[in-house]
Amino acid sequence: MSRSLFRVALTVALSVVSAGVFYTAWMAAFIILAQVQSPVLRVGLWLAAPPVTAAGFAVGLSAGRLNHKVRSVAFLRAFAWPLAGCAIGAALVFPFGPMLIVFGMFLMGTFAVVIREVVASRPRGF
Repeated sequence: MSRSLFRVALTVALSVVSAGVFYTAWMAAFIILAQVQSPVLRVGLWLAAPPVTAAGFAVGLSAGRLNHKVRSVAFLRAFAWPLAGCAIGAALVFPFGPMLIVFGMFLMGTFAVVIREVVASRPRGF
């Protein structure tokens, strides 16, 4: 049991670090492109934050699975869980200020990754 818990914790940690790297890249692009006076571009950049951050979570999930001798996870399956979490987190926090969505995305994205890993590490017998 403790080995399984360690694997889940390691995979979640890799996932959160990877999401941080992806979010930082999104923020850098946002800062550079925010000077453009296009409302369509601005909305597109805001809408891209949850999928980009979720992609970071999914890359971390995939990397965590490579470190363990377990079945590999298809990227799109790994991407669906954190995408749902990041989108819900961003939607919940957006009314308090768009720059605060990072907190909602990371909280709910991490929660989704933890649930996904716990479900995936359960024995299939029950």
